[in-house]
Amino acid sequence: MRISSLLSRGTPVFSFEFFPPKTEAGDRALLTTIAELRPLAPDFVSVTYGAGGSTRQRTVELVSYIKNEVGIETLAHLTCVGADREELLSVLDRLYQAGIENIIALRGDPPVGEEGFVPHPQGFRFATELVALLHSQGRNFCVAAACYPEKHVEAISLDADLARLREKVDAGVDFLITQLFFDNTAYFDFVEKARRAGITVPIVAGIMPITNLGQIERFTQRCGAAIPRELHELLDPHRDDSEAVERLSVEYAVEQCRELLGGGAPGIHFYTLNKSRATRDILTALRSHA
Repeated sequence: MRISSLLSRGTPVFSFEFFPPKTEAGDRALLTTIAELRPLAPDFVSVTYGAGGSTRQRTVELVSYIKNEVGIETLAHLTCVGADREELLSVLDRLYQAGIENIIALRGDPPVGEEGFVPHPQGFRFATELVALLHSQGRNFCVAAACYPEKHVEAISLDADLARLREKVDAGVDFLITQLFFDNTAYFDFVEKARRAGITVPIVAGIMPITNLGQIERFTQRCGAAIPRELHELLDPHRDDSEAVERLSVEYAVEQCRELLGGGAPGIHFYTLNKSRATRDILTALRSHA
């Protein structure tokens, strides 16, 4: 099913993001996570690429398995990193043959150790070009893209970032998923500015439960997201107590998601880091008070 159809039904859409493991132990852990989250009946799950597109084939295998064997709708990540046009078309062929209808088109992050994004000589520099490629094949993919409430880390300003986003949406994007954020004001302000800029597609909120404060501190520094002072002050005294950090983070995320949904967010996309407990606890709490 096209995710755009799910988003048009008028009720909140809940989804999870996984990444392809690189080890057999990681594979087993992910399959356990999927099994633990399946009873929550997510509307869809997404599967990322590894750094530099390194797990491209595994992404295709996982989305095919989750959709066709587990029975959950999937959203496949597709990035420009390290791939020429013909390789991207080959990936699209495999996704199409596997019955995958939904793809999120991303430029992708540069591989670790590289200062900036360098496109493949026969590839693409921008996600907008990838969106156009998806629509050039006549296969009626539902196309998602990323957006950044606190602006993309490489953008000179939020207005400039919104102008590029408008170009991407105009190329044929059906809905957007935000980068993680912890301050709902950033999301609501961004949606308002996006609407003024002529961006009318649904904007799903991306939420990441905090299970390791140090990890999230490093991640947010790289991606340009901010941890609100009150949240940091809540978690910092417990940074060496993972159970306490997770419990407090879940409580914060539940209230954050309730406010987002109450304010009109069409759905919540959980960045799970291939872990089930925090996401399960948040979604269970949301549905129990629906």
